Amino acid sequence: MDAVRAFLFSVGPTDLLDVIATSVLVYYVLLLIRGTRAVQILIGVLVLIGLLGLANLLRLYLLGSILQIIVVGAAVTLPIVFQPELRRALEQIGRGGLFRITQDDAERRPEDRSILAIAQVAFALSRSRIGALIVIEQQTGLKEYVESGTLLNALVSVELLVSLFQPRSPLHDGAVIVQEDLIEAAGCFLPLAEQSLGERRVGTRHRAALGLSEQTDAVVVVVSEESGSVTVAREGKLSRPIEDEARLNSILLAVTRRRRRATRVSGNDLVAHLRARLLPHRTAPPPPGETRGDNSQELRT
Repeated sequence: MDAVRAFLFSVGPTDLLDVIATSVLVYYVLLLIRGTRAVQILIGVLVLIGLLGLANLLRLYLLGSILQIIVVGAAVTLPIVFQPELRRALEQIGRGGLFRITQDDAERRPEDRSILAIAQVAFALSRSRIGALIVIEQQTGLKEYVESGTLLNALVSVELLVSLFQPRSPLHDGAVIVQEDLIEAAGCFLPLAEQSLGERRVGTRHRAALGLSEQTDAVVVVVSEESGSVTVAREGKLSRPIEDEARLNSILLAVTRRRRRATRVSGNDLVAHLRARLLPHRTAPPPPGETRGDNSQELRT
């Protein structure tokens, strides 16, 4: 009892703040690596550390020395292995998205003609076995990839998108980058995926779509030239082939989001969320036509 009382007296406000801050940091690190290959790698490292501790406890000196070398080597290679995750984390910090609430209901893109046009184009090209790569830009700027192609700045239309991907078109061999209702550029070059796809054989278009989705928050629609299948790449993952236009349209509406033009501070930011809870009378109403409910469907991989 005396030991507990002494411990409580020794704990100060700074100690509590330290524990809370560390817990929040660990929580957001787990959110960043959730659903990625980093989870399995992290589990493997923790298993090695556990075996090293057990070997030291049982005084298995030879095994402990070998495990210590392996753990040190793994620690050195971690920044290389986790390069996509680290790049994504730094990019989220840069755009203020690290402390965002998980459900981005206020930023869901409403149904608009550009998403519908992309879904129509994807299946029109699929029926003709014409390959396509359509990038939907979100919060992360894609200027460096836009500059690698031909600038268009044209309104999104089914006819224009279909003509861009025709085999005889000079801009068919590359990606089209769409930002809201504008086709920014065509014939753009994208980075190839760094991760291994295992037994799943994919072409260059799919690897390029995965590569861009690993490094940015862009959503990429891919039409296979060989099979005519339509897939979506997002957050370094490739969906299963999508069967119909309505399904693709609903997926794109669910996974794309845009920032409000009226303010640069997101309504789902952690600080804004707490302010809204504590001071509800100061919370601005949502824009007309925008609802708070989340009826979106998740992208299934």
